[in-house]
Amino acid sequence: MNAPYPPPPPPPAGGRDRTTLWGVLGIITGLLCCGILGIVFGYLSIRDARRFGQSPVLGWLAIAFGVINIIGSGILWAGGNYPLYND
Repeated sequence: MNAPYPPPPPPPAGGRDRTTLWGVLGIITGLLCCGILGIVFGYLSIRDARRFGQSPVLGWLAIAFGVINIIGSGILWAGGNYPLYND
């Protein structure tokens, strides 16, 4: 009549939780300098968030800001207004 209790969740994987570190680095680099690094750090943040049971919001924000940076840089470069490119 009584069902047994479900098994406890597995313990987190060994290692250090760097979810917040990767997310913050991704947001900063995605906004300020390099969109590709923002995407990479965002992916690392999401990976660690899944591994340690954290929220992946910082990783998704880092990826979004990285993509916005790449698109914005492409628009500026195509329009001839890119500040670091002198033609």
